Amino acid sequence: MSGTFSGLNAATTALWAQRRALDVAGQNIANVNTDGYSRQRAEMRAIGGSAVPAFYSTSDGIGGGVSVEQVIRIRDAFLEGRGHTEHANYARLSTQAAALEQVETAFREPGEYGIQSLMADMWDGWEAVSNGPDTDATRAQVLQQMKALVGGLHFASASLDAQWEVTRENLSVLVDDVNAAATTIADLNQAIQRATQNGLPANDLHDQRDLLVMKLADQVGATVRPSKDGMLDVIVGGIVLVAGSSSAKVALAGSSDMAGAPGDKVRLVTAAGNLTVNPDGTAAGQLSALNTIFPDYQADLDALAKGIADAVNAVHRTAFDRNGVAGGDVFVFSGTGPDVTATNIQVAFDDPALIAASGIGGAANTDNSKADEIAQLRTKAGGPDATYRALVVQLGVEAAVANRGVEIQQVITSQVDAARESVAGVNIDEEMTNMLSYQHAYAAAARLVSAVDEMLDVLINRTGRVGL
Repeated sequence: MSGTFSGLNAATTALWAQRRALDVAGQNIANVNTDGYSRQRAEMRAIGGSAVPAFYSTSDGIGGGVSVEQVIRIRDAFLEGRGHTEHANYARLSTQAAALEQVETAFREPGEYGIQSLMADMWDGWEAVSNGPDTDATRAQVLQQMKALVGGLHFASASLDAQWEVTRENLSVLVDDVNAAATTIADLNQAIQRATQNGLPANDLHDQRDLLVMKLADQVGATVRPSKDGMLDVIVGGIVLVAGSSSAKVALAGSSDMAGAPGDKVRLVTAAGNLTVNPDGTAAGQLSALNTIFPDYQADLDALAKGIADAVNAVHRTAFDRNGVAGGDVFVFSGTGPDVTATNIQVAFDDPALIAASGIGGAANTDNSKADEIAQLRTKAGGPDATYRALVVQLGVEAAVANRGVEIQQVITSQVDAARESVAGVNIDEEMTNMLSYQHAYAAAARLVSAVDEMLDVLINRTGRVGL
């Protein structure tokens, strides 16, 4: 009798275990499109017979059935860590490439309204003055062309400044988002710890936390370090952002305008202690744009404006206008400032008669030597044109290298994500196969219950009736 009832117990445990496994498979299928969900698996363990000898208790050695020991998440810690690193690299490179693209937009090269085209128009205007020094029309024309060049320099400088402001504002929003995510991760750590200590399932909490950690990896290059009771410590740039159930906050420090960025670099610091944080990811790309890309190209643009002003002014001061008066500076700066920049450069006068084209003093002379000398500045080695061409080439090379780096990193990141998905992602075909396996096991266990029932019916109701 004891063997018969032990078989019934084994069948009952099988029914419970296979039904639990079916529930897990159903949960996987239901969340096949849920972002951040990790597939789960019911870990079954055989219930063995007693191995401890006793006077009145013996075991037949067959065992007592099966139990679901735990429901585990299928996750590869190594691939997760690799994913954090590659996502951070991709976010940083993408942000830097986008910043260089914005610089290209500010320069509008190549194009009809680019600085190169405006400079060419100005040199053509001075050449027209040298060909017709006795007319005011050519002088008026070159005056307007110089004003157009000044407008182009102003536009490029204002565009760089506006992009700097937008990037800093975006970084400020990102910092707030990072602080909110860190607080949420700390709360999840605490919930996971309590669930683990009380033997409760916490797989969904782990999924929510991993999704937030990957988001932080994209934003600031976060990495993780396992802690006790299922918790994780989150580290950003050598600073522990989340430690167990507590979280720190980061803040944005440094210059609030591009002019002050070279002396007071924009940076991330801890809200408590003001320690510098060296992030990766999007934040690193934005800091690179704020402290290096935009200020460097702004400095190059200012140097170009000063080079144009110095070159033209130097010749114009040695020339004479149509009235025989010595020429002065053509390009000056407005407002206060130590020198001409792309932001403050201006044309000094509006009167075409003040254009000095002659190298000989005296009224109404038709000498054109100085106008021709200014026109030839376009071919001067190390002159404004050569300087600007080198700047545009440098920008094009940097942008091309950055875009190529983004393409390569995108492939690497996609491969790592595919590897992570192959481990943690839900495969419908696999789950369907598991469902059929659990279904057949459940049906077999049910059939075992029926068989044991028939055996007991024979034993109880049909035994000992012979001869009655």
